[in-house]
Amino acid sequence: MIEVEHVSRRFGTFRAVDDISFSIKTGEIVGLLGPNGAGKTTTMRMITGYLEPSEGIIKIDGLNVFTHEVETKRKIGYMPESAPLYSDMIVADYLKYVADIEGVDSNAKLPELAEICGLKEVMHKNIGDLSRGNRQRVGLAHALMGDPEILILDEPTSGLDPNQVSEVRSLIKKIGETRTVIISTHILSEVEMLCSRVIIISNGKKVADSPTEELRSQYNSCDEVQFVIGNADEKSVESAISAEKDVEACSVRTEGSRIFASVRTGHEEAVRPSLARLIVSRNWDLYEMNVHKNSLEDVFRTLTAGGGENEN
Repeated sequence: MIEVEHVSRRFGTFRAVDDISFSIKTGEIVGLLGPNGAGKTTTMRMITGYLEPSEGIIKIDGLNVFTHEVETKRKIGYMPESAPLYSDMIVADYLKYVADIEGVDSNAKLPELAEICGLKEVMHKNIGDLSRGNRQRVGLAHALMGDPEILILDEPTSGLDPNQVSEVRSLIKKIGETRTVIISTHILSEVEMLCSRVIIISNGKKVADSPTEELRSQYNSCDEVQFVIGNADEKSVESAISAEKDVEACSVRTEGSRIFASVRTGHEEAVRPSLARLIVSRNWDLYEMNVHKNSLEDVFRTLTAGGGENEN
């Protein structure tokens, strides 16, 4: 378990992290989100023991990271955004070098990591000749060398093409079946796919900490139902839909012969059939109906723009 208790970090007079607290249980995959400069990377570096907090305590399985440095660091694997690899080394030689430093039996560990990280086809290649996706895989293998209980990944898919992103995501999901994983990323769809929980930091403060699904309803409960209607006029559509029960707001626009209606509601499942019946009863043509659910991106904007930093 990771416990972060009232942790702050100052750089001179600038407070990069300001009194944040959270705990992460064993086996969770947690997304750590925030705008640029919010304090995410500083927080991760403090958890790994790379930076010491100005105030507060960080514990790994009950051990203080800075009074039990060796014991806690053995429990953590860390891959920064740009994995620090030696580009002039062969992949197998580099991983053997890392294994020797960490006191790991390379003969047993390297085949295992090559299989887990999908490196079997490139073990004989020079790191400098690898694609960015494969370099990320080497970085993951490095982070996993000591068989850590906790894996911390900073922007693990940054700069990858769509195929490489899909491969690395699948790898992280597989790794997360047996380890605690913290992922920092700007790709919010990635967090929705991988993480069961989200922590959002803005201006150095924690502004949200919730299961991913609950976060959407907690900070913005309304759904939007969108209709494409024909054989009708804009004013009649807006008036009729706005009068229906559970409709909180309705906006319409006309494009050619079609009317596009967006309906805000907190009761999407009830509103859809009632509005479909309304449209049919008015002899309007219903071309499309779809539901726009609140995304993590909507919540992120709500919490990190304007006064969102005051929410907790």
